[in-house]
Amino acid sequence: MAKILIVDDDTHVRYTITKALKTQGHDVVEAGNGRIALDVLGHAPVDLVITDIIMPEMEGIGTILELRKRYPAMKIIAISGGGRSRSVDFLSTARQFGAAATLEKPFAIDDLTKAVNKCLDGCMEGRTVTGPAVRRADRGL
Repeated sequence: MAKILIVDDDTHVRYTITKALKTQGHDVVEAGNGRIALDVLGHAPVDLVITDIIMPEMEGIGTILELRKRYPAMKIIAISGGGRSRSVDFLSTARQFGAAATLEKPFAIDDLTKAVNKCLDGCMEGRTVTGPAVRRADRGL
């Protein structure tokens, strides 16, 4: 199965998603915000990132933009409950900046599973799409 990074400042959300994905056979790593996620990705390749949008230190949109810059082929799912202002469509913005799929919190585990499977269909060809080896290849090293 796949290695998936869950990025969310809510430990309960991370726990719930991690438990659901591990039940499906995935290997899951976690990060509490975008800065931590980028550090994790510098050490361990993953097949998919699931990121919340509203987080402290480095929010999801910034995380998506940095992922696109560092790992252009990265598969990303953005999740959000809307934050403090529902007048801004964070998930639409996330899709514009490179999220392959979006889910509004709260979402059903079945919807998460479908989004994960759809995103992984394009990258599960025996290789991961990020990590130190890919970055070296991207630079022509």
